[in-house]
Amino acid sequence: MTIKERWNAAIHFQPVDRLGFWPKLDKAYSNRWGRNAQEWHNEFGTEHPEGIGNVYKETRKKTGYREIKNDHELINIYQTTGGELRQVQRFDDGSQAWHPVEFPIHTKADIEAMTGWYADDSIEFDKEAYERAKTQYNKIGQSAYTTSGIGHSPLQHFVERLAGIERAHYLLADYPDEVHELFAVFHEYNLKRIKFETEHSPAESLVLVENTSTTTISPSQYQSLSFSGIKEYCDIAKAGGKDIMIHMCGHLKLLLPYLAKLGASSFEAFTSPPLGATTLLDGRSACPDVCLIGGTNANVWLWPAGKIIEYIEQQLEALPSHRGIIMSSAGVMPPACAPETIKAVKQWLDGYTPKLRQ
Repeated sequence: MTIKERWNAAIHFQPVDRLGFWPKLDKAYSNRWGRNAQEWHNEFGTEHPEGIGNVYKETRKKTGYREIKNDHELINIYQTTGGELRQVQRFDDGSQAWHPVEFPIHTKADIEAMTGWYADDSIEFDKEAYERAKTQYNKIGQSAYTTSGIGHSPLQHFVERLAGIERAHYLLADYPDEVHELFAVFHEYNLKRIKFETEHSPAESLVLVENTSTTTISPSQYQSLSFSGIKEYCDIAKAGGKDIMIHMCGHLKLLLPYLAKLGASSFEAFTSPPLGATTLLDGRSACPDVCLIGGTNANVWLWPAGKIIEYIEQQLEALPSHRGIIMSSAGVMPPACAPETIKAVKQWLDGYTPKLRQ
C-alpha cells in the first residue's frame, strides 16, 4: 500500500498491510538532527498527513487586520469599530514554536469589539488559492494523506488565543451573554469556511485543531459550549464526502462520552498518561467507530528502543482489534529521541502481528 492508501484504509476501518506509524517531526527535531522532516520520513518510511492551503479569501468592510513581525515577535492587530485589539506571540527557539504572551480580549468592551470584527468577515471562493491547493495536492500524490485546516471551535479559540485560560473563565462567569454572542458569531464564521473547504478543497480531510483538554475546560463546558457546534462541523464535512480529523492532545478521558457522538472520522492525538489521560483502549472502548491516532506520549520516546517497543506492544495487545489505529508519538517527537530509536521502533511495527488470545 502507498502511504495515502494505508492512512485512508485506517481512517475507514479497512484492512491494512501493516500498522501506520507517524513520528511527529517538527522544526526542533530537524534542527537537532540536521535534516528536514520530509527527509527523515523518507528514510524511516513513516506515515504522515500533509496540509494544503485553503481555497477561500476573507474580505472586510468596516474592520481590518494587520501583522507586525520580526524573528522573535509577532503582533496581530485586530482593527475593530471599537478600536484596535492586540495579540502578541513570541518565538521560542527550543520548541521552534510561537507562544501567545498577550491576548486581545481583556474587558466586556473587547468582547463586543471582537464580536463585531468576526461579524464583519465575508468569505469568497479564491480561484488562485484553489489552483495552488490543487497543485500541492497533485505534487503530494500518494506520499501523504492530505488535510485542510479549519481552525478552532469558539470556546477553544477563546481560551487559547483570544483571552487566555484564566481571563477566559473570569469573562465567561462575569459576562456570559456577551461571550456567548461572540461564540455564536464565531461559529457562523467557522461554518462559512467549512462549507467552502468541504465543497472545493481537494484534500481528503478537514482538520479542526482544538488542543482540547480538561486541564483548561470542564466536561460540562465542552458539552454546553463546544459539542453541538463541532458536531455540526462534522456533519457538514461528512455529508460532503470529506473526512474530518479533530486534533486534541490533552486530557480527554472525561470527554469520551461526548466525543463518541461527534461523528468525527479520526481523533489525533490520543496521548497516554502521564502527559495525557487517555489510552488507545479507553478510546476504542468509548469510540468503537472512530480512527484513533496516537497511543504514546513524549516521555515514552526518551526511553531505550526496547522499552518503547514493549510499551507500544502492551497498548496494542490490550485492544480488541487493530482496525482504525495509527500509532504516533502523540505530541511532537522529542528532539532527544535519536533517529536510530525511531528506526528500531518502525522496524518492529512493520513486523508486528497480534498475539493469539485465549
